[in-house]
Amino acid sequence: MGLRTGPPLCGACAVEPPPLDRAFAGVDYAYPWSTLVAGYKFGERHGWAGFFAGLLLQSPDLAQVFGELGPEDWLLPIPLSAQRLRERGFNQAWELCAALARQTRTAARPDARLLLRVRHTRPQSQLKRQQRLANVSGAFQVDPLRAAELRGRRVLLVDDVMTSGASLYTAAQALRDAGATHITAAVFARTAAA
Repeated sequence: MGLRTGPPLCGACAVEPPPLDRAFAGVDYAYPWSTLVAGYKFGERHGWAGFFAGLLLQSPDLAQVFGELGPEDWLLPIPLSAQRLRERGFNQAWELCAALARQTRTAARPDARLLLRVRHTRPQSQLKRQQRLANVSGAFQVDPLRAAELRGRRVLLVDDVMTSGASLYTAAQALRDAGATHITAAVFARTAAA
């Protein structure tokens, strides 16, 4: 299912446009997908990334997004904090990002170190929307030594789940502040509230 965050905009978005140009999701974050995502994320089932990527690529118009990406553009995962990465043992967004790159043979460059998580945060699942926004405020930053690599470029930002959109919006704003001109999000699952 594609979620378009471009025109027409709601009243709040018209006043303060979201930092994402478009967003795509493969499935609704509901049973059985929510159970599978939990197993993937917390059960160390890295191999499911390819299956999830295949379902995500069935989203209408997402293939066109990959076709628009050139060799100077980026395919970036939402990064985890060092603490969360140690706890989990892998970044599920990076695994999904890498699987999308393999399956599409995109010209864009997948990279797990251009966008950084510079602050550990509480798990978003425990928070309400406004708390989520505050929780991730300032949590993401583009590698300052590589910021020039984003100027004028397109970015496909990848994550496993979109609930309130707080993490994706905050990360996208960091990318936009570094000069990215077009930012699309692709998530495997999306809650109805996002």
